[in-house]
Amino acid sequence: MSEQLSGATPNGPVSGFATLYPEVAQAGSLQRALQAAVDRAGYGFVVELTSSPGWRCVAARAAAGGRSVNVLMAEQERCFSVDCWTDGVHMATGSTEDLAEVAGAMDSWLRAPRVRELVEQWPCLRTWELAEAHERGEAVSVRWRQLRAAAVRRQDSALRELVEAAFEQPRLRAFSPGRSMYWLTFSRRAAPPICRDLPGVMSIGQGRYRVRFADGRLQEVDGAAQAVAVILDGLPGDAVPPRDLVVPPAVG
Repeated sequence: MSEQLSGATPNGPVSGFATLYPEVAQAGSLQRALQAAVDRAGYGFVVELTSSPGWRCVAARAAAGGRSVNVLMAEQERCFSVDCWTDGVHMATGSTEDLAEVAGAMDSWLRAPRVRELVEQWPCLRTWELAEAHERGEAVSVRWRQLRAAAVRRQDSALRELVEAAFEQPRLRAFSPGRSMYWLTFSRRAAPPICRDLPGVMSIGQGRYRVRFADGRLQEVDGAAQAVAVILDGLPGDAVPPRDLVVPPAVG
């Protein structure tokens, strides 16, 4: 268990939160107050301090079996922000004024329900399409669909041509696409850690594209089709068609 703080003092680190968060001020930290709420409800999991020293009194977390929940107190109003994660993938978020509700939502998530079940049980939370796609093992195809739609919305013809040219190639379509600043990137998996050894490409205007390789080399070409051809030629020898490695969790 992470280090725990001593109880509150008149000039303690959370004394300024006494009006909005009296139970936190009395306990001395969010971690201690939340652990008390967990223990009262009989949930049986451990609430830890976060790794950020500046948030050690106003944030807390819990983790089990590749899943984690982060909780953070708002400063100007009574509000506990809750974020649920699975193996580095953000799955749900929300907020509530009720500390007991926070403890209940944390317990539900750590017990491994589907994310849709979680948000139906706890309306203070919400999820999104990509999170559910990760559970189904379909995150790569959803990321491609979202990227193609975003390219159309941006009315960026160079990006749209590049995305469509890449999507037409089965080998690239098997990778998870992403956007990093102006670069179109590819990864063997949709969940972290994202692969960094595959080529990326960006538009540099006037129908030209710059391809960046993992070793830092850059190559400029004319046209989206030629850029995609250079990417295919530059794929590592072990760049076999991947699959999304996020396994659907067992239903508890």
